[in-house]
Amino acid sequence: MSMNDYIKDFPILSSKMNGKPIVYLDNSATTQKPDSVVRAICGYYGGCNANPHRGAYELSVKATDIYENTRVKVAKFINANSQREIIFTKNATEALNLIAYSYGLNHVEEGDEIVLTIAEHHSNLVIWQQVAKAKGAVLKYIYLDNDGNLSDEDIEKKITAKTKIVAVTQVSNVLGLINDIGKITKKAHSVGAVVVVDGSQSVPHIKVDIKAIDADFLVFSGHKMLAPMGIGVLYGKENLLNAMPPFLTGGDMIEYVEEQETTFAELPAKFEAGTQNVGGAAGLSAAIDYIERIGFEEIERIENELLNYALTQLKELPFIKIYGCDSKKNNKTGIIAFNVKDVHPHDVATILDSEGVAIRAGHHCAQPLHKYLGLNSTCRASFYIYNSKSDVDRLIEALSKVRKVLRLD
Repeated sequence: MSMNDYIKDFPILSSKMNGKPIVYLDNSATTQKPDSVVRAICGYYGGCNANPHRGAYELSVKATDIYENTRVKVAKFINANSQREIIFTKNATEALNLIAYSYGLNHVEEGDEIVLTIAEHHSNLVIWQQVAKAKGAVLKYIYLDNDGNLSDEDIEKKITAKTKIVAVTQVSNVLGLINDIGKITKKAHSVGAVVVVDGSQSVPHIKVDIKAIDADFLVFSGHKMLAPMGIGVLYGKENLLNAMPPFLTGGDMIEYVEEQETTFAELPAKFEAGTQNVGGAAGLSAAIDYIERIGFEEIERIENELLNYALTQLKELPFIKIYGCDSKKNNKTGIIAFNVKDVHPHDVATILDSEGVAIRAGHHCAQPLHKYLGLNSTCRASFYIYNSKSDVDRLIEALSKVRKVLRLD
């Protein structure tokens, strides 16, 4: 299928923004939802809404089946050993907090080291600052080479016998560069450290095989992969999850409750206190079906074609500065960070909005990376399967007007 063939599945993209057809280029923040996902959510709430796990009546059984079958589907999607290794959360941020509180605070001691990369989203950075402060641990960073990739020298030097946790994004949400997780896990495991991978920007775009990369934990959000907001995933190796205390306590995560003592349910229920988001799970299930019908080979083909087309067009604009595109490796997803000369990114985004083009402007929850690059903020255009070359043309046309609107040309 051609790129334009997928847009028909996304009703919002046939509407208008500021009176003009929408060009949606903020897919790193959240993706739009296909009809099949919307129907799955509505079908659950309109046809079998009930509390899962707790009722012997038909509606509750159906809700439980939807929820648990989605867990099985997610396990298969990332090639996990078992559905017991899949914990549903609100989003990737909550999943990372679960790891930090249940694993980090119980396995990091004074003088231990936690290693991050400078390209981390705040969700995979602030939590480790908190753990380090609480436990008296040392926080270290892997920095970037001149081409924007993680420094091989830093990987070897920063991960030491004192390292207990290495937390790394698989794909930078600013630069779009794909990190070699296998290399990092091999080094980390050689010194006995565990590896936490933020897959928020990778799982929707490239095939992630958890056995191949051998990460100990992986997190991602449904809303960045065509599913609704409010459903996320934590993968953890079963032996690690079994040894961790629960993050939240309450209903549905208990075995027995006495007046003075409580025993907890087995995995995965131990980490899923309270009534869960079954409607979100229904949407996530449908989103995985949609992605798998297309296939990651096709998704990567579309994004690479759009990326190369957009970079070629942007490089012809003398007032555009692009970041993270100097790598000679074929390791970039459909994310482009750039700036317009002499124009604040927020002004760029506002002017593009008036032309019906939606991009992101700011620090993208990655202030340390921007400071490292000598920047306060950037513009970001990010692509997904329903984008087309005509969207890129609209972006270029709108950018060509920015400096004129501000009377800089």
